[in-house]
Amino acid sequence: MEHTYEYAWIIPFVPLPVPVLIGVGLLLFPNATKKLRRMWAFKSVLLLSIVMILSINLSIQQINSSSIYQYVWSWIITNDFSLELGYLIDPLTSIMLILITTVGIMVLIYSDNYMFHDQGYLRFFAYMSFFSTSMLGLVTSSNLIQIYIFWELVGMCSYLLIGFWFTRPVAANACQKAFVTNRVGDFGLLLGILGFYWITGSFEFRDMFEIVNNLIYNNEVNALFVIFFAVLLFAGAVAKSAQFPLHVWLPDAMEGPTPISALIHAATMVAAGIFLVARLLPLFTVIPYIMNFISFIGIITVLLGATLAIAQKDIKRGLAYSTMSQLGYMMLALGMGSYRIALFHLITHAYSKALLFLGSGSVIHAMETVVGYSPEKSQNMVLMGGLTKHLPITKTAFLVGTLSLCGIPPLACFWSKDEILNDTWLYSPTFALIAWFTAGLTAFYMFRIYLLTFEGYLNVYFKNYDGKTSTQSISLWGKGNSKNINKNIWLLMNNNEIKTKTTYQIDENIREMTRPFITISNFGNKINYSYPYESDNTMLFPLLVLFLFTLCVGSIGIPFNQEGMDLDILSKWLTPSVNLLHQNLKKSMDWYEFGKDAIFSVSIAYFGIFIALFLYKPVYSSFKNLDLINSFGKIRSKRNFWDKTINIIYNWSDNRGYIDAFYATFLTRGIRVLAEFTDFLDRRVIDGITNGVGIISFFLGEGIKYVGGGRISSYLFLYLSYVLIFFCIFFFSFLFTRISFV
Repeated sequence: MEHTYEYAWIIPFVPLPVPVLIGVGLLLFPNATKKLRRMWAFKSVLLLSIVMILSINLSIQQINSSSIYQYVWSWIITNDFSLELGYLIDPLTSIMLILITTVGIMVLIYSDNYMFHDQGYLRFFAYMSFFSTSMLGLVTSSNLIQIYIFWELVGMCSYLLIGFWFTRPVAANACQKAFVTNRVGDFGLLLGILGFYWITGSFEFRDMFEIVNNLIYNNEVNALFVIFFAVLLFAGAVAKSAQFPLHVWLPDAMEGPTPISALIHAATMVAAGIFLVARLLPLFTVIPYIMNFISFIGIITVLLGATLAIAQKDIKRGLAYSTMSQLGYMMLALGMGSYRIALFHLITHAYSKALLFLGSGSVIHAMETVVGYSPEKSQNMVLMGGLTKHLPITKTAFLVGTLSLCGIPPLACFWSKDEILNDTWLYSPTFALIAWFTAGLTAFYMFRIYLLTFEGYLNVYFKNYDGKTSTQSISLWGKGNSKNINKNIWLLMNNNEIKTKTTYQIDENIREMTRPFITISNFGNKINYSYPYESDNTMLFPLLVLFLFTLCVGSIGIPFNQEGMDLDILSKWLTPSVNLLHQNLKKSMDWYEFGKDAIFSVSIAYFGIFIALFLYKPVYSSFKNLDLINSFGKIRSKRNFWDKTINIIYNWSDNRGYIDAFYATFLTRGIRVLAEFTDFLDRRVIDGITNGVGIISFFLGEGIKYVGGGRISSYLFLYLSYVLIFFCIFFFSFLFTRISFV
């Protein structure tokens, strides 16, 4: 066993040859490297599969032996300072390794087909492999300095991946926004690391935990300093895991390719913040104020993310806000001290959200055949609908991921979310009410996404690309009536029988929904309407694997009887870590209590689904009902009160809670005004004083040089000038005095 642990240091470096060789190949042999580009995708998958096998082996040993292994070696040694590098293999590390490798492999396989026609195919796989290296190095790090190094590499890779299509201004702005926002948190993280080194004199986790615990217990350290530096450490996790108020970068990160979104939002970048808090939880638990602060930030993020997801038109942005909300649940659990439950939800959410993002990528890939390549069109759910018959496999996978995220048993997220909701009641009834309300919102907005995407009719055929009803004066029946074309296309897409006064011959291809185009005969002229079709097998295979994970991964948290105790696999896996936290996981589970609590959590989920079905139910009976959903996805009610109420909610969501506007007004413009003011001070005041002193000195020098010139005529002229000035002053003063006296 120890022999395997000794070679665990190679794990982060296994995927590294791919970006190195791609870079060297493009530099020295560009043509050959581009011709053999599919080979690099195979190598990326192969190397990450090797890491996955090693990770599974380490995890099995972790479960069987319940041990922690750490190996370090000296890097810098001086009389006053020493720094060590190494790797740490514990349950938290092994869990993260499995998540990163399994999800990463699925994303790489999926990307081979998704990015096949992109000119940046090789660059994409180079970035992805280096991103995997950075994340693997982050989770195996043995001290804070090493974590910070890989933390910044992860940030750099995310910047490159989000801005992958950097020629698009929107993507370039998005990666810059993500970079700047994360730098705010990373600067706080760096200050926090330096602050705790100042207090403890060590970067190593175990040493730092013991020293801080002893200092606080013996009251030998200022509590305010410890709290301040702990908040700075937590700031890094807030930015990386998109917690309020540093969450604003997350929806804009959707400008990158969809596989990148799946990788960032499932088990890698955003999970890094959860990983950091979980790693430092033994430090935070001795500071109650920090634990309360973590749970407070978590519950705000839970509610904010759910409310912002309600009215999103972009399918990926809706899923991004969903990720933000679920990360809030994990942070809430960590703030409550529920270490096991937070990691359990991290696992279940990772596979469910990866399934949803890759499913959305399949939808976007299909919609591009209809509207052409444009994120504003192919990702707009208002233009979707009716995709069930065209994308049956994607629809099934997406539905399972949606049900899992809603918390419907027996899917993965049900087991973890239910435990979080139950523990929240014991922690704070106020937080519990918010968490349960958000669980209902989650079910609502996730089923809204599903219904708008897959059920009903294909909206793009009777809505123009701005989301409004088409006004083109073209008719299938030779008349200039836009309503007829919309109605008849809608009827054709749903295989309904058309009854009109005049019968026209319709091409047979209209009713064959398995071809890339619908051809309609219009008095000798053929009009082609492209429609979506299912993705290739290389994109469907990852969906199938993640589908199985979503069905089964929740079983690791289901207790089984062992030596008279109900103990689940995850609890046995996490035993060494929870012993470090002085927690006890070995307690029997009351299935009756579990079932009673599950009834409430499942009921709130079904209630949210029912509301979504009521508001967004597919409409087949009347073409007039198309106006139920306008271009922003808002529901137009006949009652003014509900119309205003619903529009307020949708405006809040559509405007991102006005938080971006607040930052733009008070931060961006405030900083600009401050910069202009400091520029004025620098140019007019500081430079003015300096330049004024120089000018005055110049004129004084010019004047004085005539005083001491050595000429008697100059001296007499100056003397007479002074006498004349003095005489004038004396005369006018005397005259003024006499006039005043009179």
